[in-house]
Amino acid sequence: MIKKDLDTRFLEAVYKASEMTQASLPQDVQLRLYAFYKQATLGTLDLKQNSIYHLRDAFKTNAWMQISHLSADEAKEQYIEIIYSLLKK
Repeated sequence: MIKKDLDTRFLEAVYKASEMTQASLPQDVQLRLYAFYKQATLGTLDLKQNSIYHLRDAFKTNAWMQISHLSADEAKEQYIEIIYSLLKK
């Protein structure tokens, strides 16, 4: 059996996440998924880009900042882990 590469597994997890409803996920899980996705796809947050944002954006920014020490690959692994743990429930 050939082990799938990280990018393939990440894209599969993103697809599975897109099929989930927001109502089915607690808000803290939604924020963690958002942060891991952003870190995996865009890298570390640059606060200079986003000077005007609302409270909702502040929560999302905070979640992203909390995991900014992770590499893109680490963020992908964490994202995949969360999605598959949710699917097992």
